[in-house]
Amino acid sequence: MKRENKKSNALFEGVKEFKEKDFVIHQEIFKNLEKNQNPHTLFIGCSDSRVVPNLITKSLPGELFIIRNVANLVPFFRKDLDAHLATSSAIEYAVNVLEVENIIVCGHSNCGGCRALYASESKLKNLPMTKKWLELAQPVKALVKEKIKTEKTETCKRDELTAQLNVIEQMKHLLTFPYIKERLDKGKLNILGWYYVIETGEVFNYSPEKQIFERIE
Repeated sequence: MKRENKKSNALFEGVKEFKEKDFVIHQEIFKNLEKNQNPHTLFIGCSDSRVVPNLITKSLPGELFIIRNVANLVPFFRKDLDAHLATSSAIEYAVNVLEVENIIVCGHSNCGGCRALYASESKLKNLPMTKKWLELAQPVKALVKEKIKTEKTETCKRDELTAQLNVIEQMKHLLTFPYIKERLDKGKLNILGWYYVIETGEVFNYSPEKQIFERIE
């Protein structure tokens, strides 16, 4: 089923340009990746079209194993096989088969998924799956409300605070996976939390020791 429009035509032209230019530049890399991949990092990011993991990190093909979903969420580990399989199976494969050395959970500014945590029932009426998925971030909503109340954080910074605390929460979710905890304890795995600011290009790394996000520079 093909319905041509200017945007789809641009995509086809992009494929041609990739083959003629970018592929040629990295042809040796793609040749080496023909039968195997050996990414060093699992990047868990938001589905938002403005977040481009390879561009942000200047990574080449084969370096990142990428999971993207609404609000960069990580399900809790569960032994039963009936929930959140798309994300959980990708985490399982990245850690147990590819044996990645790093896991990055990357949130970002102006995240619609995080903002939807505060949406009314009427606004989520036609988004039942999204509403269900965002239950994984519900603890963050309570943390933000408490922080605004006790630390007198400006309400206008709610969305930024939500996105950042969500990153920290999802890092905790990763530790519920026994094989992740085991590799972390053995020093074979590193877990990082990032916050990407779309309008400035800045990326902030979470410091567990200082409990703050520090700009990478």
